[in-house]
Amino acid sequence: MKTDILLCGDSLEQMKKIPAESIDLVFADPPYFMQLRKMLVRPDATAVSTVTDDWDKFQDTKAYDDFTIQWLKEVYRILKKTGSLWVIGTYHNIFRVGYHLQNTGFWILNDIIWRKTNPMPNFKGTRFTNAHETLIWATKEPRTKYTFNYESMKAFNDDLQMRSDWLIPVCHGPERLKNTTGKTLHSTQKPEALLHRIIVACTRPNDIILDPFLGSGTTAAVAKKLGRHYIGIDKDKTYIQFAKNRLKHIKKSEPIFLTPVIKKLPPQIAFGDLVASNILPIGTTLYDSKGQHPAIVCADGSLKSGQQHASIHQMAAKIKKSPTCNGWTFWHIKKGTTLFPIDILRENGKISTETQKRTRRQK
Repeated sequence: MKTDILLCGDSLEQMKKIPAESIDLVFADPPYFMQLRKMLVRPDATAVSTVTDDWDKFQDTKAYDDFTIQWLKEVYRILKKTGSLWVIGTYHNIFRVGYHLQNTGFWILNDIIWRKTNPMPNFKGTRFTNAHETLIWATKEPRTKYTFNYESMKAFNDDLQMRSDWLIPVCHGPERLKNTTGKTLHSTQKPEALLHRIIVACTRPNDIILDPFLGSGTTAAVAKKLGRHYIGIDKDKTYIQFAKNRLKHIKKSEPIFLTPVIKKLPPQIAFGDLVASNILPIGTTLYDSKGQHPAIVCADGSLKSGQQHASIHQMAAKIKKSPTCNGWTFWHIKKGTTLFPIDILRENGKISTETQKRTRRQK
C-alpha cells in the first residue's frame, strides 16, 4: 500500500481501495451539516465567515445519516484492531455521528472537549457563545491493545495526567491558509496543535494515519513532521493542491526526538519463582526500608517474622498496620550495608521465559 500521498476524489471510493486492517489511526473531520438558512451578520452589518461550502450541504437529515454510516463502515474495515478513530464535530453533527459510530461497532474510549481560547462571539446575543468542539476517541473493539502513550501525554502536561478538556486556540495568523484572493482557504481548518496532541497520544513513529476529509492538509502536515506516514483524501482539487504545497515546507523531525516515553514495568513474576530459582534463597532475611522488622524467606514463598507467617504483601500490611501494602516495594534485601527493594530482582533476575509466560497466563 502506498503511503505519504494525497488523493483527490470521493472519500468512500478511495477508502474502498485501501486494504482491510492496514491503518493505525483515522482522524475524521466530516461535514458539520450546519444547515444554515441565511447569511449571518455582525452588528456592523458585515458578513460573518461561516461554513457555507457545498461540501457541507445535504438534501436532508437522512442523506447525512446515510453518508455518515457509509464512511464509518469503511473506516471500521480499514482500521487495525489496535488502531484508533478520532472524529471531531460541533453540536450540529457530533451526536448523530456518535450514534452511528456505536451502531457500526466502535467502542468509545473518551470524548474530548476542544475549548477554544479565541472563539467567534455570538453577535446577536441569543445563545451562549459556542466556544468548543467535541472529539470522540474510539477503537474497533472493547478489549484491544490500542496505542495510548500515557507517559508522553503526562510529560506533555507538566507531569500531570492529561485531562479530557483541551484549551487550544482556533487556527489563526500565518498558520491559517489563504487562497489566491487572500481569503481564508478552508472554513474549518484545524490548528496543528490539536493534531499534534492526538498523533503523539495515539501513534508511534512510522504508523499510518488516514484523513478521509483532508481539507487544508493539517493532519498530513503534522503526521509528516512527527515521522508518521499519511494518506489524505479530499474531493476538492484546490484543497489538495494547497495541501501538497504545504507539505513541501514541512520538515520531518529527527527520529531520536520522536520516540514516545514508555514506562518500563517489571516482569510479572511471582515471588515464589524468585525463591524456586534461587535468586532469593530460602532463609534470606528481608527488611523494611529502614532496616527494621526483619522477616525470613520460606520455601513456599511466604515470610516468617516472629510468630507471624504470611505472604510478602500480607506481612507488609501487618507491619504497617494497613489494609493493604505492596510487598515488592516494602521489603528490601541487604547487600553489604545498602538496602535494595526486592522489586529490582524481578528486573535483574534470570527467570525462565516459560515461568514468565505461566505467571502471565494465571493472572
